[in-house]
Amino acid sequence: MKHSRPVVHQFILPSRLRRRRALFYSTVFLLTSVATWFMADLLWRDGGIIGVEWVLLVLFVILFSQIAVGFTTAMLGFYVINRGGDRQRITRTVDWNNEDVPLATTSIVMPVFNEDVSRVFEGLRVIYRSLEATGKLEHFDFFILSDSNKPNQWIQEEVAWAELCKQVNGFGRIFYRKRRQQINKKAGNVADFLRRWGKRYRYMVVLDADSIMTGEAIVKLVAMMEKNPQTGLIQTAPRLIYGESLYARLQQFANRLYSPLFLAGLNYWQQQDGNYWGHNAIIRVQPFMEHCALPDLPGTEPFGGRILSHDFVEAALMRKAGWHVWLAHDIEGTYEEGPPTLIDSAKRDRRWCQGNMQHAWLLTTRGFRGANRFHLFMGVMAYVSSPLWLLFLVLSTIHVFNQVVAAKTQLPVLEPYVEVFGRFIELPQALSLFIFTMLLLFLPKIIGVYTTIKRKADAARFGGRGPLMVSALLEIVLSALLAPMNMFFNSKFVFFSLLGQGVSWVTQRRGTEDGTDWREAIITHGGQTVFGLVWGVSSFILFPPFFWWLSPVLAGLVFSIPISITLSKGLLGERARRIGLFMTPEETQPPAELARLTQNLATCYKLMRPIEALRNDYGLLQAVLDPYVNAVHVAMLRQRRPSEESRDWFALLRHRLLSEGPAKLTSKETLALLLDAESMIWLHEELWKQPSSALAEWWRLAMRQYNVLTAAPITALYR
Repeated sequence: MKHSRPVVHQFILPSRLRRRRALFYSTVFLLTSVATWFMADLLWRDGGIIGVEWVLLVLFVILFSQIAVGFTTAMLGFYVINRGGDRQRITRTVDWNNEDVPLATTSIVMPVFNEDVSRVFEGLRVIYRSLEATGKLEHFDFFILSDSNKPNQWIQEEVAWAELCKQVNGFGRIFYRKRRQQINKKAGNVADFLRRWGKRYRYMVVLDADSIMTGEAIVKLVAMMEKNPQTGLIQTAPRLIYGESLYARLQQFANRLYSPLFLAGLNYWQQQDGNYWGHNAIIRVQPFMEHCALPDLPGTEPFGGRILSHDFVEAALMRKAGWHVWLAHDIEGTYEEGPPTLIDSAKRDRRWCQGNMQHAWLLTTRGFRGANRFHLFMGVMAYVSSPLWLLFLVLSTIHVFNQVVAAKTQLPVLEPYVEVFGRFIELPQALSLFIFTMLLLFLPKIIGVYTTIKRKADAARFGGRGPLMVSALLEIVLSALLAPMNMFFNSKFVFFSLLGQGVSWVTQRRGTEDGTDWREAIITHGGQTVFGLVWGVSSFILFPPFFWWLSPVLAGLVFSIPISITLSKGLLGERARRIGLFMTPEETQPPAELARLTQNLATCYKLMRPIEALRNDYGLLQAVLDPYVNAVHVAMLRQRRPSEESRDWFALLRHRLLSEGPAKLTSKETLALLLDAESMIWLHEELWKQPSSALAEWWRLAMRQYNVLTAAPITALYR
């Protein structure tokens, strides 16, 4: 049964929304115009704008407009927060104190790909228990959608699923599915789920492997969807949690402190033309299935083929079909984890860069709303702006060097005054432009700190007023050092994409482990360091004043290796936490769900540690050795009738596995055995039948380890 076009219910009058957007865009235009006037006047004083100066001016306009967009969004957010919140927001459509909104069938889906099994399933346990505490659990089903391609990972996921279902009585409510073919990555995984089971559910809550959402937050999302039948998608604003390294703590502190301004401002002007970030969101299933199928782009990767960054496009398609997309930025109880190191963050950005670059194809798509085109454009510019900044800085250097070579007596950075509406102020022209730019960059952060410390209770959630101000100051300094490194990373990624180099789908590292070592840092940041040294020495020799103007950029590049290593250390992150730096409300006043997850993970990691010799193939060990795991695994396999030739090959693999051990088989051969039900049944029976002398030493050790583990059940330790 197809949905008709949604009934339109106006949250805000169209004329008023137009005024809001006019205010937003006109402010961006005004700020950019003022800065452009400064820059043009600066360039004009050298005898007119010619040659490379025109390129500099065009680049400046493009880049400064990006700064103006961020500043304007934050200022609108400050206005909204200062007046007590926006009346036109999705969360105000439900009276939470006096209204009991009926819920509807909802699936909670979590696509996974070679993730930490304990973290995934302990997170699901917490979400399940939290929903159970609301008394609304009967409306929800859970789906773990696995694309893991490692044999060990697959079996551990099956075992964890079975254990979780036993412990929370979740059979028939918590489901696990392993795809045979990993087609179209996460988007394909979710699409496959919808084709098979989507029609059973009115809504779908999409999570990432590291997502946590409280039961109250999920129930509120469903209630808002029920109350607003014209709404197709509601995106929440996840908070970063569990940062252990100094880099991760820095990111989650900045996210928690500054994001309320930007999110409130974003919602102020976009309203029902919101965006989708791919997780921690609720989707109305039927219109999503009907209208959000992703097209293949013309050509091949990296610009063509399947769309990688699917979320922005799906939001645009939902709006094109007439359904509202909202940002519920004030919903609490929604969390995710961030990358532990700068290098891990860059690896994630490499994937995102290619996906966002593909959106350039879609900017002129017929039927897209203006706001969605703007979202797509800003996604492209998030990465394209980096090579443009680099080009701007390099051309500026060349421009100054040309002036030095031409023996000009007065350079733009030394202008003694600035002209403002006919009045002359004794301030260097370049310095005035620099101050104006810094004001737009850092004033939102200053306001974010101010709005927090003005109330003692709010400041206490960040560790107190003193630690909060010190943390904010350190964050500003460190983010300034990180900016040129990220500029180089993204410039490299854009360049690789232009050369036609695609990316593979890799697992995101979430724990700190040992941080970044010197070898990895030198390989990754070596080029940045050399470039910074050459650039800095050349600048200093030819014109020392320009060197000092460049010094903030040069410092980040020259010291990129030690900065990256230092920020990656979990020990330094722990020390910062102990003295109260970079604290967040989720640490000072953790909600019950996060406290429970922390406790369960500590227990899980402490007890479930197979000895080193068995670690790499521990999942295979369980599937062959343990009768319960073997039965669960076989029951979940699709029964097939292999050919005679295939049977001979499987028989050979089975004998090799038992007599030689799993190390002698390739990953492809191990996966083939795990996919064959007949082989798994035979392996389990023969392993227990054969004498020890007929088995590889690995299996003899595995059986001893199994006997130790089965003597100490740990089920009762989890809550």
